[in-house]
Parts: sequence; C-alpha cells; structure tokens
Amino acid sequence: MPSLGETNLNLLVALAALIEEANVTRAAARVGVTQSAMSHSLRELRALLGDQLLVRGPRGMLLTPRAEALRGPLRRGLGELERVVAGKVGWSPATEARVFRIGAGDYLSVRLVPPLLERLGREAPGVDLDVRAADLPRSAALLESGELDVLTGLGTGDLPGLRRRALISDRFACLVRAGHPQLRGRLDLDLYCRLPHVLISPRGDSGSVVDSALEQLGRRRRVALRVPYFLVAPLVVARSDMILTAPAHLARELAAHYPLQLLPAPLELPGFTLHLIWHERFDDDPAHRWLRDTMVAVGQAA
Repeated sequence: MPSLGETNLNLLVALAALIEEANVTRAAARVGVTQSAMSHSLRELRALLGDQLLVRGPRGMLLTPRAEALRGPLRRGLGELERVVAGKVGWSPATEARVFRIGAGDYLSVRLVPPLLERLGREAPGVDLDVRAADLPRSAALLESGELDVLTGLGTGDLPGLRRRALISDRFACLVRAGHPQLRGRLDLDLYCRLPHVLISPRGDSGSVVDSALEQLGRRRRVALRVPYFLVAPLVVARSDMILTAPAHLARELAAHYPLQLLPAPLELPGFTLHLIWHERFDDDPAHRWLRDTMVAVGQAA
C-alpha cells in the first residue's frame, strides 16, 4: 500500500463522504464534485485499499467491514487536519464529536464509567467512549501511536515516554453472603483464615497483598477459587460460604445490589492508588488534556 506521502489526500475526503453517506450521489454533493468524479474516486480507493468499500444491497449500498472500521479513525483524523488548517488549537467539548479509547479493567469501569458518562452527557454530548481491557506492557505502543488515548493502572514502570496522574485511591474490605452460618458478630482473624477465599487476580498472579500481610503475621489462608474478573466473585460469594477481600468502594457497590454483607478486613492491608497513564506526545493536545482533567475530577469525586 502506498505511503501517506504518495496518496492523494483528496481521496480521504471522498472516502469519508462515501462512508458517511453510503451513496455515491450524496457523497458527491457533500464534497462538491460531480457524481462521475466521485465514482472515479471510489474506483481509485478500491484499488488503493484492496477492498470494495461499498457493495450493493437489497435497499441500496452497504459498507464493507473494512469501510465500517475506517469510519471512526477517518472522522477523527480529518477533524484534526481541519482544525490544524483552520488554525483551531482549542477544544470545545460541548460542540465537538470524538471517540476516546480508554484501557481499563472491570473494577475501574464499575467505579468510573457510570459517573463519567453522566458528566459527558451534561458537558460533552458528542463524546463517545470505547473502553477496552488492556494492561500496561502491551498497551504502551498503543498509547504512543494514539490508538489508545489513556490507560488506567498502578504505575508506568520503566517504560519511556509515559506520563501518569493519580486517578482514584481505595482500601480493602470483605464480603460474605448475607446470613453466613459461620459469622456471628465480628469477623476475626481466625475465622478469616478458616474460611475459603475467592481471589480476584486479573493477570493470574499467585500472590496478593492479603497473602503478604498474612505471611507477616505467620498466618495463611486457603484460596478456593481464583478468577480474573471482579464481577464474577460476588456472584460466587452470594451463593456460597466463601469470603472475598476486594476494593472497599467496589465492595460497597456490590453489597447494595447483591445479598452480601460488608465487613472490615480483620488485618491491616495497604491501600492503593490507580493512575491515569498516557504518552507524552499528547501532553499539550487540548482534547486529550480535557479528557485527562475530566477523568481525574470524576475519579476524585467517585
């Protein structure tokens, strides 16, 4: 495929119109060219991209999967070019449309996404979110390229070019099913160690802060179930005699929706802070900076 320097950029304008209209005549009118010229551009685009892009359907033209996949990136890219050409360096969330891609696990998605969407509905109705499961080592290149806008995690490690800001902080609490037969009053350390535990391990790690804290006390627990998802564990706990140690905010949210009892952990456990991570290339991008500020504000209020 030709490089960008070898490509007629007017073809990208034509492609955007064809994708949005799914009709050669309307696309031509949108761009301000003749139908014949737009048909010629479509032939060139098909040859350039090796894809039909538009195919005939029972009720008109249909986009191919490749054309559908190009819709968002093309809209964002041409929008940025238009702002550069027009000399616009600002960002108006109330009027502009954009899709932001966020790498986040299910814990942070539960805590952050609902209030973030509420705020976007008030302040940025044209902004959409694409939340993806991602971890830092595999996502560093995506952050650098801009395919991923921001990532949430515990830190940046030694990866070059990445920035971070504190997003949310939390501690740990315990969940057991309502009416647990072995729980009569306060949860003490002996009972905590005797009960079978559910361990949430998104990356499949064998250890945890709980096991480290117990080891310092000369104690151990039995992990009867290890799962990678935060939202599976409470369903198991609600139907068993197992106990779950989870971030306190999430534990409160789950206890409000499932037959679960919230309890303080019977041992000292360190708190933690999740960070917002991005690539330094986008430090000064107005839209990107607005996203980061908004996410941090929502995270601090959540």
